[in-house]
Amino acid sequence: MSQAPTITEQDIAEFLARTPGFFERHAELLATVQLSHPHGARAVSLQERQAEMLREKIKGLEFKIMEMIRNGQDNVAIADRLHRWTQALMLTTTVAELPAVLLKELRHQFMIPQAGLRLWGVAGALAEHECARAVSGDVKSFAASLSQPYCGVNSGFEAAGWLRAADGSEGGATSLALIPLTHGTPARSFGLLVLGSPDPTRYTAEMGTEFLARVGDIASAALARCLPAPAASDEQPAAAAD
Repeated sequence: MSQAPTITEQDIAEFLARTPGFFERHAELLATVQLSHPHGARAVSLQERQAEMLREKIKGLEFKIMEMIRNGQDNVAIADRLHRWTQALMLTTTVAELPAVLLKELRHQFMIPQAGLRLWGVAGALAEHECARAVSGDVKSFAASLSQPYCGVNSGFEAAGWLRAADGSEGGATSLALIPLTHGTPARSFGLLVLGSPDPTRYTAEMGTEFLARVGDIASAALARCLPAPAASDEQPAAAAD
């Protein structure tokens, strides 16, 4: 006599999936089905378990919504700080004051512990300014090689020596962000903005650089006023008169 085929849990699951009207015809079963509670040893009804699953799903959706709200608020706050910093640069009419305003407002608006700046090839009015102090050829080559800001540990970069805190103190930075400053078409580097922090996790190689790149674009546009005006021979020739 042959044995009856064994029915597996998978067979039952597939039967119920193929037979959506099963529990309509056997509604009394829903009231008797008992499931283990996810947070205890007691048994609960199917309806109670479904309600618990819905509550957990709602809680997860609420968490995601709160996270989205927090991210949105953070983005608005960053945009406001960037706006105030840009506005301060635009309202600075004296070129000689521009580098100091840029660093002061950058430290203040974004709570950056230390910041520094060097420019090369600047106009004569800034020749004696701290930002125009000589830098090595290695720094200029490094700045020219950057297609995006560099973030990482301070491994003895020359630029780390330019860092100053709001009170004028220096040193102590363990992580850095190095932002190239460029001008013209094709773009050529004319400076390097450096941000520093004693926190080794403030600037890391894994962090995104999109915001820092935007800071570099705004700083480059503002500091381009420090460069000498192009010579007449560098300008495009005027179109010949008819």
